[in-house]
Amino acid sequence: MNDYIVRATAAGAQIRAFAATTQNMVELSRKCHETSPVITAALGRLLTGAAMMGSMMKGEGDVLTIQVKGTGPVGGLTVTANSKAQVKGYAVQPQVILPASAAGKLDVGGAVGNGILRVVKDMGLKEPFASQVEIQTGEIAEDLTYYFAVSEQVPSSVGLGVLMNPNNTVRQAGGFIVQLMPFADESTISKLEENIKKLKPVTTMLDEGNTPEQMLEIVLEGLDVQITDTLPTSYECDCSKERFGRGIISIGRKDIVEMINDGKPVEVCCQFCEKKYIFSIEEMKELLKSAK
Repeated sequence: MNDYIVRATAAGAQIRAFAATTQNMVELSRKCHETSPVITAALGRLLTGAAMMGSMMKGEGDVLTIQVKGTGPVGGLTVTANSKAQVKGYAVQPQVILPASAAGKLDVGGAVGNGILRVVKDMGLKEPFASQVEIQTGEIAEDLTYYFAVSEQVPSSVGLGVLMNPNNTVRQAGGFIVQLMPFADESTISKLEENIKKLKPVTTMLDEGNTPEQMLEIVLEGLDVQITDTLPTSYECDCSKERFGRGIISIGRKDIVEMINDGKPVEVCCQFCEKKYIFSIEEMKELLKSAK
């Protein structure tokens, strides 16, 4: 199945909702970064959440960045998404190994630890919108739920999950975001709370064969779900040699001269996709002409 996101409303537009299946995206990220199972789960959850949040943005060039900086051994996670729900991301330490949690699950919270979750939205304005909250559990979904409540004042429920195969490839990945509109009435709120209390984990719902549409039917049971549209989502890196060249120019003449004087080609590696680019001495001299 291809990865995609469903957007919907419910209860006469008192609720807006998103659901996604992202197994291919998370598996590609795992292969790219050679992540351990617990980091695959942590980064996969954040990629899934960011994809749905990216799909909330309106502008063609809008970009969302989520950074998780904690005290746990992963060190940090960074994910970016655009309004087409194309995402990319990386973990500072991709190969952390931890024992299972007390519940017998991958200990994502232990890998992340305490710290800060920061969201930056670049929507083409003079300054990007940036907000940060304290990490609540490190499990990602609860932290994004808290972010929506505190920073955007939108009561939300976020569910995210990644299920691994015995060979440590990704079996299932996906999630949902459900948000109450300001005019939601008490009966709608109560019904939604009741539904969420009895929900199975996201990965259980996916592994039982539920599509994103069916997942929303379960989450919003009895609330008259109306699917508004679907869109593909994928792991896409937009790096290029030209972009890295501009980055080298920005570091200034002094450092570029030092690299040229070393007499060796300069190798740079993209953090998001691990692709390597080589700049020869001649290419470095060309970049020097544009540097200040």
